[in-house]
Amino acid sequence: MKTRTEHDSMGELQVPLDALYQAQTQRAVQNFNISGQTLPVEFIRALLQIKKAAATANQQLGLLENAISQAICHAADDQLAATDMQQYPLDIFQTGSGTSSNMNVNEVLATLASKALNQTVSPNDHVNLGQSSNDTIPSAIHISAAIALQQQLLPAVRQLQLQLSNKTSQIGKMVKTGRTHLMDAMPVSFAQVLGGWQSQLQLAEQQLQQQLEQLQALAQGGTAVGSGINADPAFAATFCQVLSRNTGLSFRPAENFFSALGAQDTAVATSGALKRLAVCLMKISNDLRWMNSGPLAGLGEIELPALQPGSSIMPGKVNPVIPEAVAMVCAQVIGNDCTITVAGQSGNFELNVMLPLIADNLLHSIRLLSNSCPALATQAIAGFTVREDNISKALALNPILVTALNPLIGYAKAAEIAKQAYKEHRPVIDVAQEHTSYSRSELEQLLDPARLCQGGNIS
Repeated sequence: MKTRTEHDSMGELQVPLDALYQAQTQRAVQNFNISGQTLPVEFIRALLQIKKAAATANQQLGLLENAISQAICHAADDQLAATDMQQYPLDIFQTGSGTSSNMNVNEVLATLASKALNQTVSPNDHVNLGQSSNDTIPSAIHISAAIALQQQLLPAVRQLQLQLSNKTSQIGKMVKTGRTHLMDAMPVSFAQVLGGWQSQLQLAEQQLQQQLEQLQALAQGGTAVGSGINADPAFAATFCQVLSRNTGLSFRPAENFFSALGAQDTAVATSGALKRLAVCLMKISNDLRWMNSGPLAGLGEIELPALQPGSSIMPGKVNPVIPEAVAMVCAQVIGNDCTITVAGQSGNFELNVMLPLIADNLLHSIRLLSNSCPALATQAIAGFTVREDNISKALALNPILVTALNPLIGYAKAAEIAKQAYKEHRPVIDVAQEHTSYSRSELEQLLDPARLCQGGNIS
């Protein structure tokens, strides 16, 4: 490998000749050879947005020459337009403040700006002016998560809700056996089943929306420990104005910089909201799997789209692959939340020291869920069909329908009818006709599954 000589405050070292980064990044490459996984591109892009907004803010405050500010901004724009991840090679598992990644971006932009101006632009004195890794990395966590929520996850959740609404309009009136404890229970309509899922998603969306608002409060301006040392008093507000204009989100300085640096409570709460959505999607996925089970020896209530062969040895077998994939995503998101929770506890005095780990897991969860919602919507829910013959047969034999007669004949009498119907494998209406004074037409009305979905007393 061809190299060039770079130096920092610790001395000289060799850096790959074609690398845009400089000495501090190279030291981190050599020091942190742990996972082989780099921080997400969304996080790097958030850092680029920070450097661009900071350069503009410092120029507006009279702290940075116009030419240098413009050169940094142009370099950031170039990297935002085509982010070259080979220039951001640092391992997730690095210094807990993320200083290495902050300096990585500073150095890349400094190199590009220096080439454009044909003069030296300093990674520290110019690109990092008025900033510290300790306020920049927490800000990048918030910015990257906020953008990902707004642009990816929230639209994906709404798409899934819309698909459920469309499906309800198609099959909502159909009635199936309800289940509690996985055992037969009173009937429910598909509108009620899908409506329950949709309500879960609406509540999860509301919580995510609340977290989006909280993520827009930034640590930027707190610098090293939260006091704002070496930053212009107007920097934080000016920075947020510029960043808001550049991104379309309404960012603002955090109310308390000491909290914003020393804790990662908002990231922890956002992860909790993501976990809630994961639990919701797990419920939907498992319900689909159960209803699709069979096709002969299971419930067989619906038939999911056949997407691929399900077995390497059993011909003709087709599995519920999308719900299974989404369920695995949900397990991963729940695991990520545990990691973020532990990392969130690592706020020691004026700084949390697991920031890169929080960033990676938070963005990983958002990305997985953003991709899972459309998959569930378009590849599972949109195309499943209802096996009306199976659900009608199960409804007719369901002895639990006799629950509707409780107010008329009492619980004990109804239990006797249910037990006999189950024991003899007969429709409950036939047994009820033998043991009550009600006529067949009256019982047909009283035990009509569609009517029973409406709730209330039948008398």
